[in-house]
Amino acid sequence: MNDSADRLHIRPASLLHGEAAHHAVHCGLALPLAGGPAAFALAEILHRCTTTGEISRRWVSARDLPSLAKDSQPLSTRLERITAPRPAIAGLDLSRPRIMGIVNVTPDSFSDGGRHADSDSAVRHALALTEQGADILDVGGESTRPGASEVPVEEEIARVVPVVRELAQRGLTVSVDTRKAAVMEAAIAAGAAIINDVTAMRGDPRSAKVVAEAGVPVILMHAREVPVRPDITHEYEDVVLDVADALESHVRNAVQAGIPERNIIIDPGLGFGKEADDNLRLMQRLPLFHGLGVPLLVGASRKRFIGAVTGVEAPTERLAGSLAVAQLAAQAGAAIVRVHDVAETVQMVRMLLFAW
Repeated sequence: MNDSADRLHIRPASLLHGEAAHHAVHCGLALPLAGGPAAFALAEILHRCTTTGEISRRWVSARDLPSLAKDSQPLSTRLERITAPRPAIAGLDLSRPRIMGIVNVTPDSFSDGGRHADSDSAVRHALALTEQGADILDVGGESTRPGASEVPVEEEIARVVPVVRELAQRGLTVSVDTRKAAVMEAAIAAGAAIINDVTAMRGDPRSAKVVAEAGVPVILMHAREVPVRPDITHEYEDVVLDVADALESHVRNAVQAGIPERNIIIDPGLGFGKEADDNLRLMQRLPLFHGLGVPLLVGASRKRFIGAVTGVEAPTERLAGSLAVAQLAAQAGAAIVRVHDVAETVQMVRMLLFAW
């Protein structure tokens, strides 16, 4: 990933799926999207000047992109990353969207805090999500909602490790949602197969070393601060390009720390320091993030911006809006969707795949 490529992006558009995608690619009218069931027929090429910040945009057909890329190394790099199939993560084939079920072992998470705060309850909930079709169980022992208090390391370990160990012993794929290296170490020792770090390994100077030495995949999420301070409004020059450039920097840092690119997943961090309009803009332009060349995770389940759009105040009542966002993510080629409502999301994805 060179510096020139950092400022040039391709946003795939006019997405096709299933049979239509297959035939369009075969006929040279479209290009594959991240090796999944989608393809794109149009693309927006964006370049941000490093000195003035000005952004130039132009539209091209997908069939013209390969010839244009021959004369531009940054464009060629982006195009190769967008179209290449994604490798399996923790043994999971990513040719179709995977469902990550949320298991909060916390008293204060924004949606279901306290419902599964003890280990036995959390394990029962996780097993129920598995029965419903979850491919990954994301176990977290610290809330990252706006204004949340930090949990001491020892307490977080005591919350998550028994749950991780029990689920891993049953042969389930478990991720641990933490920003602390000591928690990562303990969870990996207990059988965690994936690390989900909302700080993109910037929250603890030892995190990258722990992940690199363990050889496990890591999810790098975009957030300017964790937990989010509700009294601060973050300004973006262009939220999509700002987030994409930041995530690319996080990926580069992870690779330099010894983490193979095949073990990296990115998450644009919907709801973390972003206003409703920012989140919607990110959702509308999700395919651009495939230009980073790694699997894309989208976690929007029950979040505040869904309530802002739909007028639904209670997080647990935002199922319909959450499903709509999960569907948009799947159509945009997301490899993983992180959700509370697993059964309903699994039904939606199955119908989507059959309809394609």
